[in-house]
Amino acid sequence: MNDERAGTGSGWTDPRLRALEQLLALPAAELRPTLDTAGQLISELLNADKVDVFLFEQSSQSLVAVGTSQTPMAHLQKSLGLDRMPLANGGRAVQVYETETPFIAGHQESDPEELPGIKFRLGVRSSLMVPLPIGMETRGVLGVSSAKNDFFTEHDLSFLQAVARWVGMVAHRVELVQELTKLAVKQARRKAAEELITVLAHDMANHLLPLQARLQLIQRRAQRNNAQEDLRDAAGAAASLRSLTRLINDLLDVGRLDQGLFSLRPQPVDLTGLVRELATTASTPERPVHVEGPEELVTVADPDRVRQVLENLVANALKHSPPGRPVDIALQAQPRPEGPWVRVSVSDQGPGIPAEMVPTLFERFTRGPGSTGLGIGLYLARRIAEAHGGTLEVASTSRAGTRFELSLPVAAG
Repeated sequence: MNDERAGTGSGWTDPRLRALEQLLALPAAELRPTLDTAGQLISELLNADKVDVFLFEQSSQSLVAVGTSQTPMAHLQKSLGLDRMPLANGGRAVQVYETETPFIAGHQESDPEELPGIKFRLGVRSSLMVPLPIGMETRGVLGVSSAKNDFFTEHDLSFLQAVARWVGMVAHRVELVQELTKLAVKQARRKAAEELITVLAHDMANHLLPLQARLQLIQRRAQRNNAQEDLRDAAGAAASLRSLTRLINDLLDVGRLDQGLFSLRPQPVDLTGLVRELATTASTPERPVHVEGPEELVTVADPDRVRQVLENLVANALKHSPPGRPVDIALQAQPRPEGPWVRVSVSDQGPGIPAEMVPTLFERFTRGPGSTGLGIGLYLARRIAEAHGGTLEVASTSRAGTRFELSLPVAAG
């Protein structure tokens, strides 16, 4: 071992243990400064001219020195652009990353596999390189360099492999803290937005009854005066008011669900009759709604809440159906081992839902392509189904359109 290095044998133990303790004590804040500090600690411990913590960057297919020691050779490396190593260029660091095999060399100036910039412009003569594990996979390379020949030993290589695991733990901890911080900020913003929306919904609801009363007065006056244009305009305004009322009620329901105040009033209900009534109201000549099922299909449920679910599903289907194509509603009884169930499926022949959206489709404030709503209808629909002890699922393809299936147990939950 070189005389410039610290003592041998047990003399290495205490400084190295202290260095490892310092590594684990690094604050889990930002990745780059944390890895810079780790690189400097290793550089001082091994008396190296340069230490790099290379991480693989997917976008550029390169190893990037995210953490480096504060040494002259490291500064020169950055100025030469050698802190980024594209995999396509090869070199020993890339080889270690791709093969996950440690590397040691004492005469790199004569190594035909090393990059010329490393050998001749940086003047690296001795190197240690080991794979860097972060989490459950190799994510980079930990490299140590010296401008002197034969500077490192196999013992140093074994030690660096242990250090790499510790550095990987530190990097993983930083990444986890960053992800948790982002998630906490996102959740805090979302919670604040949800609370604000609920407050606004309450305030808006207070204005609905007076507005509805005045609109009814206008309609009665128009009827007395036989003012057909006023009657038509009042009818349009009343329809818009009903839509606004449904939206506000949906927002208030979201707040009730969050506060545990959402309740059901289950009673025997004929789903076939409810669906046929809804289909009659929703059908238009351009987009008819067809119903298929038994003459009667009785279950125990809250009829208003089931209607709320089906109105949402039918409205979505009509919105995405091409002109002239029907929306199909199918009802059927479902015998199951745990008892009888009923199922109502609502199908359209529209363009379907993008596959990447399906996993989050039932989350609140998730909106599909072309949607102009707030994205709470499907969230509420599933929560209502679950409150009945049932399910709401979706199947969607670009060729067959979209089908929602509401399944409910016949017995009251």
